[in-house]
Amino acid sequence: MEKKKKARLCSDSSSSQSHGEERVSQTCSCWEGLSPEILALIFVRLPPDEMARRVPFVCRSWRETVAGPYCWTEIDIEKWCRRCNRSEIIDPAVRYLVRRSKGTVRFLSAYKLGNRTFAFIASFGKCLKVLKIPMSQVIDKIVVEHAGSLSMLTVLDISYCVKITSKGLEALGKHCKSLIHLRRNMPPPEIELGSKAVEDEAMAVANTMPGLLHLELGYGLFSDHGLDAILTKCKALCHLDIQGCWGVKMEGDLEERCERIMFFRSPWDDDEYDDASSSDSGSDGQGDKSGSSSDYSD
Repeated sequence: MEKKKKARLCSDSSSSQSHGEERVSQTCSCWEGLSPEILALIFVRLPPDEMARRVPFVCRSWRETVAGPYCWTEIDIEKWCRRCNRSEIIDPAVRYLVRRSKGTVRFLSAYKLGNRTFAFIASFGKCLKVLKIPMSQVIDKIVVEHAGSLSMLTVLDISYCVKITSKGLEALGKHCKSLIHLRRNMPPPEIELGSKAVEDEAMAVANTMPGLLHLELGYGLFSDHGLDAILTKCKALCHLDIQGCWGVKMEGDLEERCERIMFFRSPWDDDEYDDASSSDSGSDGQGDKSGSSSDYSD
């Protein structure tokens, strides 16, 4: 009798294990059977670095999905870039992910990019609508050469890009006719008594970006003349931020015109910008060493 019970227990255990393996197999086959488009909708909820480093090693279908363009229409790695804070790692990582999009990238948010990477992004930029690259070291020459490839842009953040001047802004304005949101906040300048206002950037915005709804020009060097041009030509503005633009005196009817805008931040508003608190300040200048070149490869 005891032998029969043991045999029955062994049989039940074996059967249970078999059913368990079968359920696991069915679950795996269900996941593997999903189309790349469906899998991508799930994977994009993961942080990009996790998606690039972990997902490909689960199974073949997951690897093929992550290697394809479906997961990379929106690339938001600014937080990772700030943690890494090393251009020699950030630049190849961004190029690697943009290449995976195969020209379908619509949203890109990164940090501290160089000239080569900006040019590379532009070459894949036929669908790009949102580009956020604060603190980048891109120069005017590269912007002028490649602005024509970014004609679909509606949102642009080039805050703290100190090597881009009015020449680069003008090129972007001429080619990006759909632009409605420009963020161009700069570091607080060292202004000497009697120094002249610099109107070039304000005039470039006014003359080439009349469709703007949202404009941030924190710590710009322009005066009332530049502000007047912006208010005159950018008639659709509903958000204007000129914090720290100390050359603006708000004389004449400028204050009244600014108050008509739904959101207006004056030159004397003392709120701090997020960019300043999350840039190089507070670190030893070397960045977070946890960012590894193995996270992405070019």
